[in-house]
Amino acid sequence: MATAPILLPEFEAPAAPLADELVNDPAIERVLASVRGHLGVEIAFVSRYVENEQRELTHVSSDLDLPLGPGFREDREDSYCWHILQGRLPELIQDPSDHPITGKMKITEMLPVGCHINTPLRLSDGTVWGSFCALGRQPDRTLTERDLNVLKSFAGLAAERIESSLENTMKLEAARSRVKSMLDGHGVSTFQQPIVSLETGKPVGVECLSRFPDVTKRGPDAWFEDAELVGLGKELEMTAVRVALETLGHIPEGMYATINVSPQTVVSGVLRELLAQSEPANLVVEITENCQVDDFDALAQEIAALKAFARIAIDDVGTGYSGLRHIVDLQPDILKMDMVLTRGIEADPARQAMTSALVRLASEIGCIVVAEGIETKDEARTMKRLGVQCGQGYLYSRPLPVVAAQQFLLSGGNAV
Repeated sequence: MATAPILLPEFEAPAAPLADELVNDPAIERVLASVRGHLGVEIAFVSRYVENEQRELTHVSSDLDLPLGPGFREDREDSYCWHILQGRLPELIQDPSDHPITGKMKITEMLPVGCHINTPLRLSDGTVWGSFCALGRQPDRTLTERDLNVLKSFAGLAAERIESSLENTMKLEAARSRVKSMLDGHGVSTFQQPIVSLETGKPVGVECLSRFPDVTKRGPDAWFEDAELVGLGKELEMTAVRVALETLGHIPEGMYATINVSPQTVVSGVLRELLAQSEPANLVVEITENCQVDDFDALAQEIAALKAFARIAIDDVGTGYSGLRHIVDLQPDILKMDMVLTRGIEADPARQAMTSALVRLASEIGCIVVAEGIETKDEARTMKRLGVQCGQGYLYSRPLPVVAAQQFLLSGGNAV
């Protein structure tokens, strides 16, 4: 009989759908199949308690054509599981006829139920999420407490999978809530990192970089990763773009600002629609993200349309999707070398050779090269010697608030 205190979850109305990875979890399917094989019964299932005093089957393992399956709901008072949880029935039932209460329950005749072994599914905090059950259509007097203990062991495995999925779902919901709170733009700010001419040492523009609350705990990459994870990547990117565009009035005449967007957002067309309405001056759209582009032709077509409103820069050159053929086909105005190539270039012939090749390519197709991540004078001198036109990095300036960046640009790079 049940002795542990019963702690049920606070039921939502309606109950939140289970995550797909939990509904289709092959590990739970294997656990249920193993239980059936060990006990020699026809049916094993997992259920959860939901609103309106009901229980719902979530996973069912059987070779029979059953009148119920995942998603089937019934009043919990009509289930063996609930009466077992309440202590009205034992967890091990060799024959339902041994217990008068089972004769009043529809399920006994519907399946029919011949033997029944059940244990509550408790999460680590003690909450009774549902139940783990195995049953046969014929009574079985050979079933013992040892069989019940085996079933409880399997139930523990299922509970671990369920709890892991629930925790992941909660994390996703928390991430979704965080991201949604940023979409009105009030929590997003723009910093600007200067870009300088390696020939003159004077600034020529800035890269607009998004900043979010709690920057010391969660950097911008974490915010955009969360957004992508919960299906709001394009929305958060466009929020950041709109906030960045509002800062362009601080850019001195003759200098430019770059905004970062992923290939997926570019392909969607929403950026082009926004720029067509705002018609910004001296803007560079920087295509970011070192990942595989799913539809390169669509990306190239959209980039060609964007050129009516902005110049195009390709980020992460030397890594990611920006192979030589793609660079040629996209016809960018600026190539931004990944900082992996910059780091220690003065002592690395291979990095120098690759940089020289990129400079020659840029010259052939009529674009300039910007080296990212320059932190030392040796790196700057080497880049200049190799023909790289511009540089960006902590040697010149960290990302700055908009007004401080404006002062930097106006002073010719002397006010950091």
